[in-house]
Amino acid sequence: MSTTIAFLGCGSMSEAIMAGLLRSGFPAGQVRATVRTTARAAWLADTYGVTATATEDADANVRAATGAGLVVLGVKPGLVREVAVEIAPVLAPDTVVVSVAGAVPLASIEAVLPGGQPVVRSMPNTPARVGYGVTALVAGAHATPPHLQAVKDVFATVGLVVEVDEDQIDAVGAVSGSGPAYVFYLAEAMAGAGGRLGLPADLARTLAAHTVAGAGRLLDDPDADPAALRRAVSSPNGSTERAIAAFEERGMRDIVAAGTAAAEARAKEITRELVLLDL
Repeated sequence: MSTTIAFLGCGSMSEAIMAGLLRSGFPAGQVRATVRTTARAAWLADTYGVTATATEDADANVRAATGAGLVVLGVKPGLVREVAVEIAPVLAPDTVVVSVAGAVPLASIEAVLPGGQPVVRSMPNTPARVGYGVTALVAGAHATPPHLQAVKDVFATVGLVVEVDEDQIDAVGAVSGSGPAYVFYLAEAMAGAGGRLGLPADLARTLAAHTVAGAGRLLDDPDADPAALRRAVSSPNGSTERAIAAFEERGMRDIVAAGTAAAEARAKEITRELVLLDL
């Protein structure tokens, strides 16, 4: 497989993946990127030393994909098939096509690519920007273990990588894909609660943010057990135990379960909407 990697559509998520790849020592000269504007292309080229082209040039995606060993489709979900159709004629048989777009099934992408083209679906999350991401990968019908390993190697530069079946991907998205937003929401709520207790807003926000970040570092230990960590902070009959009891009484676990179920359901709805558009 060629070691050239093309990022077709290089927004914040694809940029995070590309940056992690470059930090790992991958040569910038073997990375190509396409973006919508010449200003963004110039910025990527200046910042990372990669070859970046604006799609204002109609052939930008085709040129970037030609000869690439791995092509990352980082465009919006509604454009994934369009871009796949565009680059299909120039893909080598062994080029791995990777989608980072949520809600686009593997079969939908495979249907517009040459027969036997290896495709991998991914579900990264935003902490990839700081090297603490979680990415779930789903191998397509023609993606062999070496193909999947090549994709793993790329995403491992920005965090943990797991393999799942495609029928699990919406549940994964509901937990880890959307999960950072849940944590940020908790930090917002903690800061707001601190304000109601009389703390200055800036102080409450700082305390909440650093507490959440620090707790996350404790959870980063492979042997960490969230329940055990919680119990370690909750002295019998103490203030923390009383707070947890209040959360439990108000159905905190059910609230979280309802939120993740809603996220999963919406992901499935979006997939159906995209499939209908493709008919």
